[in-house]
Amino acid sequence: MLLLGCDFSSTPTRTKPIVMAVGSCHQGRVQLTRLERLTSLAAFDDWLRQPLSWVGAFDLPFGLPRELVTQLDWPPNWFELMGHYATLSRDDIRHAFAAFCNARPVGGKFAHRASDKPAGSSSPMKWVNPPVAFMMHAGVPRLLAAGVHFPGLHDGDTTRVALEGYPGLLAREILARRSYKSDDKAKQTPDRLIARKDLITALENGQTRLGLRLKLTHAQRDALVDDARGDSLDAVLCLMQAAWAQVQHQQGTSRYGLPAGVDPIEGWIITA
Repeated sequence: MLLLGCDFSSTPTRTKPIVMAVGSCHQGRVQLTRLERLTSLAAFDDWLRQPLSWVGAFDLPFGLPRELVTQLDWPPNWFELMGHYATLSRDDIRHAFAAFCNARPVGGKFAHRASDKPAGSSSPMKWVNPPVAFMMHAGVPRLLAAGVHFPGLHDGDTTRVALEGYPGLLAREILARRSYKSDDKAKQTPDRLIARKDLITALENGQTRLGLRLKLTHAQRDALVDDARGDSLDAVLCLMQAAWAQVQHQQGTSRYGLPAGVDPIEGWIITA
C-alpha cells in the first residue's frame, strides 16, 4: 500500500504545481520514495486514475461548516452537498460566502468547522489567503469522480483512501510560530531556510506526537530544504499524516484514526 501526501493547488502551474509525495511506512519509518509535480488539474485527474492502492492525506478541505450549510439551505447530505458545490462557479461561491460574512459581526465573519480550531486551520469558506474554498471546489469533485473512499463521509474504493490533511498542524507542533516558507521571493529569508532544516531534522528524529520517523536520501533532504515555497515539504508533512492514519488502520482503529462522532457534513482533519 502506497502512502501519499498532496500539497494541492486549485490553479496549478509549472511554477506552483500540485506536489505529490509518494512513500511507504514500515516499523515506524516513513520512506519518501519520490516527489511528483503536476502542472494542471487534468494531470491530477490522470494521476488519480492510475491503478494504484494508497492512503493519502490531501491539503484541501473536504467539508463545509454545518452552520454555513444550514444558513444557505444547501443539501444536508455530504455527497449531495459536494455535488451542488461543484455546480457553482467561483463567482457564485464568492458571492454566497461574502453575503454570509457581511451579515455577521466583526471578528466572527467566517463560520468554522469543529476541527478548524484544534488544527489551527482557516475556515473552508475563505476565498483568498489562502483560497481554500476554491481548493475544495477544484479537488473534492475530482476525488469523487475517481471513486476514492472518504472515511466518515462517503464510501468508495477502499483501496484508495482520501483523508483531509493539513501540513500546518504538524509544522506548528515543531516550529510553533516560526515561518518556514513563502511564495514571495523577498521573504525567502535565511531564517526560513533554517526553519525548514529544523523541521526536517525533527521529522527525521521522530520528534512529534505521531511517533514516526521520516527517512530521506541526502538528495531528497537537499531538495526539501531548497524549496523556499515549501510546497514539497508540505506534501511530505501530509505524507507523515497519511502514514499515521495507515498505522491506526493497521492497529484496528476505525476510520483511519478519525475521532468518533465526526460531523458527516464537516469531516475532520486527520491527526487534529
